[in-house]
Amino acid sequence: MDMVERYLEHVRVEKRLAARTVELYSLDLQKLCEFADKAGVELTRVQNAHVRRWVAQMHSGGRSGRGIALVLSGWRGFYTWLGKQGLIDSNPVQDVRAPKAGKPLPKALSVDDSVQLATYANEDADPWLEARDAAIVELLYGCGLRVGELVGLDAVASKAARGWVDLQAAEAHVLGKGSKRRTVPVGSKALEALTHWIALRGQGGHPAQPALFTGRHGTRLTAQAVWQRLKRRSQLAGLATPVHPHMLRHSFASHVLQSSGDLRAVQELLGHANITTTQVYTRLDFQHLAKAYDAAHPRAHRKAK
Repeated sequence: MDMVERYLEHVRVEKRLAARTVELYSLDLQKLCEFADKAGVELTRVQNAHVRRWVAQMHSGGRSGRGIALVLSGWRGFYTWLGKQGLIDSNPVQDVRAPKAGKPLPKALSVDDSVQLATYANEDADPWLEARDAAIVELLYGCGLRVGELVGLDAVASKAARGWVDLQAAEAHVLGKGSKRRTVPVGSKALEALTHWIALRGQGGHPAQPALFTGRHGTRLTAQAVWQRLKRRSQLAGLATPVHPHMLRHSFASHVLQSSGDLRAVQELLGHANITTTQVYTRLDFQHLAKAYDAAHPRAHRKAK
């Protein structure tokens, strides 16, 4: 029995790891053996430089940082065991780290999907709930609010209010991260939805509740409740992807940037303290442009021979 098989037997019997985990370790060590064979080096003579070179090869071959980190974890455990067996003096994987995984882009809806969700109306729903949920969608997408900012809104401005909407001025005053206040414009469609909701809001039977958005029991709507209602509404509207509140914030930012190209304005609207946080939307905007180019430009693709 060679050392790899002995190690796998060790993790299976002595460490009692799950069969799937042992299988993954086996695949990782098979990859290690392939690298070592190509380099003409025995497993017990692998050096730190070898491992770093192999990490670079996996990365250039398209392996994700997370995937490489898992492979290294399997290799590191194997060489730790070899050390305990007295077969090596040092662990060649000990100080090797996987490349940092790129920060994933925030998910944003297309303009068509955003409009489809915003214009959706459930005629069979409770009119009170329908008016409330429609106003929530319009504020999230039309103003780019965080869900915490949305549920913190009160129906009337006061010194104690975390935030409120001024219908006459067409402005929303919100309390964002770091207790920073900002004012964002409210579009005409959002104003219509809010006006309709406020007219029905008192029918909930809890007029003393200051919250702009409440549940049927008169308590302030929670962020979790908004997530659930929005997910359900997006499914009823026929969208392929379940929508969450932050996705509408991302969509707002991406669509404003596509139309205006004004990164500083988007920063102010979102309430970002640092513009580097807002710059992620330039990547989304570039993706949008790249897709349009691929679809429309006659030189985007080579003709098939």
